[in-house]
Amino acid sequence: MSLNRYSDHVVVLPEDAADHNIANGFKLEIDADRQNGIQILPAAGGWTKAFDAIGAELAPNMRRFPGRRLVLLIDFDGDDERASSATIPADIRDRVFIIGIRSEPEELKSVTGLSYETIGRELARSCRDGSEGLWSHELLRHNASELERLRETVRPFLFP
Repeated sequence: MSLNRYSDHVVVLPEDAADHNIANGFKLEIDADRQNGIQILPAAGGWTKAFDAIGAELAPNMRRFPGRRLVLLIDFDGDDERASSATIPADIRDRVFIIGIRSEPEELKSVTGLSYETIGRELARSCRDGSEGLWSHELLRHNASELERLRETVRPFLFP
């Protein structure tokens, strides 16, 4: 099934291949009949390129499709304020979410012993169940407020 751009849906822009694999794992945990509510774009090639893509190509499509939510999946590389450096137009700000690992996905994979796909699956299960799960890990905990905003908007159509 392909994405229905005219209904509620999520587009994920991962920073790199590791984040892309995490996003794929997340999508695999969504019921098959709801997977058309999420699209994972090719990796941006870095967090600055992901941020640049907002104004260059993603914002116009978000305006065109009001049911679209955008998740930028980035590595914070130890900079908890990285998300604040993104320029997000005011008219779409409430539909853009910046989520990521405090350092890099490789560190989370190493300390948890989980594959990227399994990390994504665990994160999706927690979103579906409304539990903290892996989100409470020290490398993910900084996402708490953004995660709550995201859960409120995507649970009705991804995890009803």
